[in-house]
Amino acid sequence: MNLQSSHVAQRAALYLRVSTVRQAEHDVSIPDQRKQGETYCATRGYQLVDTFVEAGASATNDRRPEFQRMIEAGTSKPAPFDVVVVHSFSRFFRDHFELEFYVRKLAKNGVKLVSITQEMGDDPMHVMMRQIMALFDEYQSKENAKHVLRAMNENARQGFWNGALPPIGYRIVAAEQRGSKTKKKLEVDPLHADTVRLIYRLFLDGDGKTGPLGVKAITCYLNERRIFTRDGGRWGLAQIHAILTRTTYIGEHRFNTRSHKDREKKPESEVAIMAVPPLIDRDIFDTVQSKLKSRNPNLVPARVTSGPTLLTGICFCAKCGGAMTLRTGRGSAGATYRYYTCSTKARQGKTGCAGRTIPMDKLDDLIAGHLEERLLQPERLVTILGGLLDRRQDRTERRREQLAELNRRITETDQRLNRLYDAIEAGLADLNDSVLKERMAGLKAIRDQATADAERIQLTLDSAGNQAVTPDMLDAFSGAARDGLRLEGGGYRRDHLRAFAQRVEVADDEVRIMGSKSELLRTLVAASSGKSAVFGVHSSVLKWRARHDSNVRPLPSEGNALSS
Repeated sequence: MNLQSSHVAQRAALYLRVSTVRQAEHDVSIPDQRKQGETYCATRGYQLVDTFVEAGASATNDRRPEFQRMIEAGTSKPAPFDVVVVHSFSRFFRDHFELEFYVRKLAKNGVKLVSITQEMGDDPMHVMMRQIMALFDEYQSKENAKHVLRAMNENARQGFWNGALPPIGYRIVAAEQRGSKTKKKLEVDPLHADTVRLIYRLFLDGDGKTGPLGVKAITCYLNERRIFTRDGGRWGLAQIHAILTRTTYIGEHRFNTRSHKDREKKPESEVAIMAVPPLIDRDIFDTVQSKLKSRNPNLVPARVTSGPTLLTGICFCAKCGGAMTLRTGRGSAGATYRYYTCSTKARQGKTGCAGRTIPMDKLDDLIAGHLEERLLQPERLVTILGGLLDRRQDRTERRREQLAELNRRITETDQRLNRLYDAIEAGLADLNDSVLKERMAGLKAIRDQATADAERIQLTLDSAGNQAVTPDMLDAFSGAARDGLRLEGGGYRRDHLRAFAQRVEVADDEVRIMGSKSELLRTLVAASSGKSAVFGVHSSVLKWRARHDSNVRPLPSEGNALSS
């Protein structure tokens, strides 16, 4: 009688992994691992029951779908296999703590991990050797990551794109060929660049019918007018905020800003700046950042934006840079005195700062009086705003040129479509031809996108045309602004003052007043078009102080003004 062997072949599962999608696409590793794994199982008498393939996943963490599926199967009861076969332990994990954790987790369920190229036993010495190998694998992985990141940072600094989807308003183009590798750069995407410019304009100026719009209002504006995202979707608040804060649009794309593992911000010294064609003027971008910051309740206390004191939040000590804050005191007759003093001096005394203390009404009168006498005069406004108006005119001319190009593209596309229609009517082309259908659909898409872009640019030009600054506008604005600063019962309108001065510095013998040209122009246009200017906490990008001697005011002493 023949006796059958009682030996039952052990069941095995292969786990195959490559680090990058590029390796997987070029079949440089997975087929080789599979072949070696199948040969290994055959020579050991293992029955191969399953194969888990991880294409393009790092072994530094367990966020791998096939790995998790394999672990779930290996820890289920009963397990569908007895052995997990890998090419090397680094294919399984490159973190020695995690490697041991999952090895023990499988072992508790009777499943063993074996390596084709690093065969180990179960005795303590072999366990220690496996752990040492895992430590070296982990070290090598981190060193490789450092070298790769260093190369990518240098690539970005040279102006080349490292991959991923570019910010909206840009597209990837081939820049140069280095051996078999094509280096790529970003260029402005004409189909979506105007959407980015529109978002900035809405945030600062509105749509010509309202005042400046916030992030949520801009989101609603775009979605209501069916101005879609790059992939045809609807806009969200995070997308709009990202566009308004991304330095890429001023020509400085920031690479390597966060850790890929925990998303923690990296220090500025590790960030690589990549030069790209700018979409937004730096002045406009800086003004937007200041407005966003001023609206952040975590950064700007409510009392700074709504308190009754004229200069709270914009007045600073010229010596130490500390804020000039309001203090009160009582005289011998019981009268209450109010004055601005350096906050550093108030907290630490003269050893902290020897900055000035000045009565509130005197400093308020000095600032408001200078704005009335010097800044809010038509001839001074012309001097200050001249360069800004010239740049606006240049932008208008560029938009007109772009509009003409879009109209030319629309006309040309319509002509091509008409020629195709004529060919179909004449029987020279078959409407059911797939290539012809695809060509017609492409031409229609180009025409529709160009038409939408042309309508947005035309709306911008119409709005800009209504906002032309004239001498009569300047005269009317300067008079209304001077009157608007004053309250009937004495005192000043704080919201009006903030439209003209965004920073005041108090020194021993002078007061320096600084403001933003863009802020001033927006206030002028809003007031002249019959809309109420939006006041409050404005930009701290300070530029209308064009000449040092144009607005430096002598600081009054307790009784008389000090000479300059």
